[in-house]
Amino acid sequence: MRLSNVALLIAAISLAPFSASQCQSQADSVAIRQTALDYIQGWYTGDAVRMERALHPELAKRIVRSDTLGNFRLDQQSAMTLVQGTRNGYGKSTPEADRHDDVRILDIYRNAASARIDASDWIDYLQLAKWRGRWVIVNVLWELKPKR
Repeated sequence: MRLSNVALLIAAISLAPFSASQCQSQADSVAIRQTALDYIQGWYTGDAVRMERALHPELAKRIVRSDTLGNFRLDQQSAMTLVQGTRNGYGKSTPEADRHDDVRILDIYRNAASARIDASDWIDYLQLAKWRGRWVIVNVLWELKPKR
């Protein structure tokens, strides 16, 4: 094999995984962003179908809380709790001007991803998984923003 052919072969092998992952990453980014928007916009509009579509059935949404005595607890909501709260329209009470839905994808690796949503009065950190060919939210850790 000539030296130029060897160089071409090495270049082709080293670039092949890169180009394939770029295509996958773009499609995954679009799907992850849409899942995050289904979750937050579904909440604001009371669209339980969108909310349910965004969540894995075994989702856990958690927040660390503390009281004035320094006691800590971990509060949790399930997928069912979020879907029912959405169906009951709890998010619809958020004024339209305060319905922030800024989504940032923090990382994607194969079938796992993390994203951040800056919402009205809170920040959600999402962990997503590609489940049966589509991206769903598996875990949410959230924190309230300081009162303005």
